[in-house]
Amino acid sequence: MFFSKTIKVTFEKLFNAKQQTVKGVQSVFFRSGFIFIGSVVAVWISIFLYTAFYYAYMPNMQHIRPVHFEFDSCQTLKGPSSWPSAFVRFTKKQQFLMVGQPYKINLYLEMPESTTNKELGMFMVCSSLKTHNHGIIDKSCRPTMIHYRSTLLHYLTTLAFSPMLIFGAREEKQNIMLELYRNFEEDQNHPVTSISIEIKSKFIEFYSATIEIHAHLYGLRYLMFHWPILTAIIGITTNLFFISLIFILSYLHFTYEEDLQDEQFSYEKGQMEKSTHKNSTDLSSESSSIEDASLLDDLIKSSDESNKLDLNLPEDKSRYIEEIKSKPK
Repeated sequence: MFFSKTIKVTFEKLFNAKQQTVKGVQSVFFRSGFIFIGSVVAVWISIFLYTAFYYAYMPNMQHIRPVHFEFDSCQTLKGPSSWPSAFVRFTKKQQFLMVGQPYKINLYLEMPESTTNKELGMFMVCSSLKTHNHGIIDKSCRPTMIHYRSTLLHYLTTLAFSPMLIFGAREEKQNIMLELYRNFEEDQNHPVTSISIEIKSKFIEFYSATIEIHAHLYGLRYLMFHWPILTAIIGITTNLFFISLIFILSYLHFTYEEDLQDEQFSYEKGQMEKSTHKNSTDLSSESSSIEDASLLDDLIKSSDESNKLDLNLPEDKSRYIEEIKSKPK
């Protein structure tokens, strides 16, 4: 019985050790896979968050719209009878510019170096920013003129660039830039959707006109636009740090609960084994005590019988002697 119990305990220990080894290997593979997948997910989430933040935080740097002026032609005299005016719609939506971002609004006029423009002198350009229901948000009027060049400079320039002028690679024109608004900021309650422009001169000559809106960046937006790679590395690294911190805390919490459950299970299993061993020990002790008691009763009974035999033997012997003596000779 002792050897069978020893063999049984040995096999149980070996089986438990094998189970613990298998569980340890499975736990290592599971944790390694969890760490790898978590790292990949954290990197992609960091990139996605920075990209979403960039497109949500950074405004469009430039908006370009062509300007088509209109005027009434004069029936009796040569030239227009009204000032050239244009209406430019930026968007049909409610929002076009980013709120809180300063913008520069410039008008570009492509004007020939004609005698009319040289004699025109200064002229005014007025503009009005409007909402979707044609409400006026802001007005601006700016003077401008064609750049002056003396007759000698004009002859020298024409002589120097005569080959390009002959083959059409260069023209006798000037691009006039007029700043209508310097630091315009969008109002969230009254967003800009269109602009109206009017040139207060009937005799101006120009080829084309365009309006450009440039975002005037400063602070973090300035850094993100002029150093995109450096700011992207810093932003993605920052996001990765906080996301990794969240993943690590979640992983530690998960593994702590798992280890706690394993310890509780091992403790309960040990308690059950102890109680089972104690019950078996009690049963064996009770059975052995019962056997000892039965053996003791048998010994007592056998001793009583032997004593009785010993007591009966002398009586039979004396009776036999008396019978012999009473017989006649």
